[in-house]
Amino acid sequence: MYNEGYIYESTGQYGKSSLRKVDLATGDVLNQVDLDSNLFGEGLTILENRAYQLTWLSGTGFVYSINTLGLLGSFTYSGEGWGLTTDGIDLIMSDGSSHLRFIDPETFEEIQNIEVLDNGTPVGLLNELEYINGEIYANIWHSDMIARISPASGEVLGWIDLSGLLGDDAMGSEDVLNGIAYDSEGDRLFVTGKLWPKLYEIVLVPE
Repeated sequence: MYNEGYIYESTGQYGKSSLRKVDLATGDVLNQVDLDSNLFGEGLTILENRAYQLTWLSGTGFVYSINTLGLLGSFTYSGEGWGLTTDGIDLIMSDGSSHLRFIDPETFEEIQNIEVLDNGTPVGLLNELEYINGEIYANIWHSDMIARISPASGEVLGWIDLSGLLGDDAMGSEDVLNGIAYDSEGDRLFVTGKLWPKLYEIVLVPE
């Protein structure tokens, strides 16, 4: 997640999960909050100076002050937690299925649920999410593809193919695309992946 010149990152794995504020230019970690060893960190988004973080299987999310990364509270949800973004009003959450949930950021109640379809076919394994210029970008777990999704209908508007981006730096089957961040003021799009050694700024080129 990009916010005011910094990258905010939710890291995973049991015993290694954290929330981090990272210097975009150097990659240095400026602040870090570690999760309990029984929690697996997942999706992260920022809304109204608060950072919201999901965990994978515990059904628990956390709310932090964006200024200090101090813990403000927690919330619960059913099922798995995967990706998280916001349209500026609601939280938008993925759970590994073909559905996206819209969550009230104050009550944490689910207010809408849409299914993502590509020409009528459900698109499953929706993972990392980012809201960009009125669309939801979602990477598909264990693939190099990012779907551009209409938040109103759930229809896939197009695909972004990032095949081969990591190149020779790939180290294993789990080193998959798993991070999207957007700088709305600078119109810059960043992507990275699980265990990737680099963060890439990319420019989309129509076919």
